[in-house]
Amino acid sequence: MKESITPKYIKLKEEIVSWIAMAQFNPHDKLPSENEIAARFGMSRQTVRQALGDLEAEGWLYRAQGKGTFVADIAGGGSRTASEGLTIGMMTTHISDYIFPTIVRGVESALRLQGARLLLASTDNEKAKERDTLESMLKQGLSGLIIEPTKSAEGNPNLDYFLALEARKIPFVMLNERYSDLDAPCLKVDDELGGLRATEYLAKLGHKRIAGFFKTDDFQGVYRMRGFLRCLRERQLPLETDQLIRYTTEEKTTKPAEALAELLAQPPSVRPTAIVCYNDELAVRLLDVIRRVGLSVPGDLSIVGYDDATLATATEVKLTTIEHPKTRMGEDAVQLLARLLERPNKGNAGPAADIIYEPKLIIRESTAPLAND
Repeated sequence: MKESITPKYIKLKEEIVSWIAMAQFNPHDKLPSENEIAARFGMSRQTVRQALGDLEAEGWLYRAQGKGTFVADIAGGGSRTASEGLTIGMMTTHISDYIFPTIVRGVESALRLQGARLLLASTDNEKAKERDTLESMLKQGLSGLIIEPTKSAEGNPNLDYFLALEARKIPFVMLNERYSDLDAPCLKVDDELGGLRATEYLAKLGHKRIAGFFKTDDFQGVYRMRGFLRCLRERQLPLETDQLIRYTTEEKTTKPAEALAELLAQPPSVRPTAIVCYNDELAVRLLDVIRRVGLSVPGDLSIVGYDDATLATATEVKLTTIEHPKTRMGEDAVQLLARLLERPNKGNAGPAADIIYEPKLIIRESTAPLAND
């Protein structure tokens, strides 16, 4: 089967749109002449003229007789009347599973009250897909953007796209964490305090050998781990090196389960009696490991999750966990973005306060006082 070849004028259209999306050319900036563009890309003037004509018809560009071709006010979306409302983009690492549908519902319900339109996308927790999604969002004529960063602890290779948002004066807020090189306002749980409270609760139940399992390619996991370690230090509890398990997104279905199986194969006098988990999804996965080796929760092992996802109460053992304000976070994100949109110059210029939620421990059946050790 013959592979289809994209026409040259389509490729040129995409290139010019990317110039505009990345704020290389702002509204009312003049583009290079047809001759200059033709020379730069090795194309005929007819090809260039066709591409510019299409972009003019689509609302990206306008022509001024005898002066040249310029970037339109609202690129990519054409003019929008006030009655059509705002267009808000939302990018999360996932959409259809775990806590994300509840966060999205909170955003949707708040936007509905404002008559705003939602453009929803997932990065699947991949940096390259985040870049592609940001580029796509920048071409949509957005009013604002709600973003959950992808693997926030591994840096921000897509900084140029976030700077393009700022240059285009498109305000954005970040969910759960922010990249360290951005000043965007963030809505998040105090995860270090959450990790501390989860571990403290187990310590108060008499547990001394407490293992921790944390995904550390995002800052949520890093801070939850810091709270875990802080509690152990403050209470002078021992931590064997093999009882702190750190893993990445790609390892989440294998490494923690394998590590726990090894820990539970140790004699009862040295194996952990309690576990703090990065989230409820992991806790449920580890419950299967515990069952397979013939141990019980909480009889032999207490376990604490994080996020109070629907998974926390979906198993035969209801999980003790830390609450995540899912719906409220979505609603608050819209309100925070609305305040940014009310600023005279829009964008993220100037300080905006973060919204930090206090972590609350929800006690269920997966934890119990330590039996005689």
